[in-house]
Amino acid sequence: MVSLVRRSASRDIEVAISEQDGLRSLHLGGNMIQSVMRIAAPNDLELVYTQCMMSFLLFRPVPENILMIGLGGGSLAKFVYHHMPETKITAVEVNQQIIAAAYNSFELPEENARFEVVVADGGAYIVDHPCSVDVIMVDGFDDDCQVPTLCSQDFYDQVHQALNKTGILVVNLLSRDKNLNKYLRRIETSFNGHVTAMLSEVRGNLVVFAFKNNSVRLAWKMLRNHAKVLEKEYALPFPDFVSKLKKYHSGRGDYLVI
Repeated sequence: MVSLVRRSASRDIEVAISEQDGLRSLHLGGNMIQSVMRIAAPNDLELVYTQCMMSFLLFRPVPENILMIGLGGGSLAKFVYHHMPETKITAVEVNQQIIAAAYNSFELPEENARFEVVVADGGAYIVDHPCSVDVIMVDGFDDDCQVPTLCSQDFYDQVHQALNKTGILVVNLLSRDKNLNKYLRRIETSFNGHVTAMLSEVRGNLVVFAFKNNSVRLAWKMLRNHAKVLEKEYALPFPDFVSKLKKYHSGRGDYLVI
């Protein structure tokens, strides 16, 4: 039962907030849930796909800086802010109403030396910041559709340029999107095939990881051992994330090649 609904409109996108069973949700332009916060635990990652996006820690455990394109309710920004004190976060969001909702309803922290919110188009922002970022996380949707400017070949090319030499791109896609294979080919083209992925849930989100550096062979045993350490540190099921990566790479041998 929805006990609260607040709506506002900006850039022709309706921003709505609902509450049910102790969960507060953000909706953009429709009924699809874009972000969820458990009111009793506002800094946890409630949605499985957001947890999966943190799997970049398997490959880059202490990033100096993270660029997030698409803020939503700020779930990922809050998690990194509260759990990774050595990491600087820049969140880029084009819609000021979404930013206002994140501050007013989802307990987004105030800006400081470690945390910055930039009102800008994500594609335009990265053009001005080449070779400067450890991790770029892209989560840009209008209801259940990818924002076109955040999934073009030019965009992924620019992301590649914005990453430093050991940088990682993390992209949230919908596995049921009819254009999914087109997006994957674009990412593979921009990153010379150094790409892996995991399915968060059946018919759910496909989280893609693209690596700027040359190919690296990682034994699954090494990843599983690292996952156990990360699970204790962040209280997230990293061993499950490794299993999801391996399932996506079934039939490709004993190593994850990136």
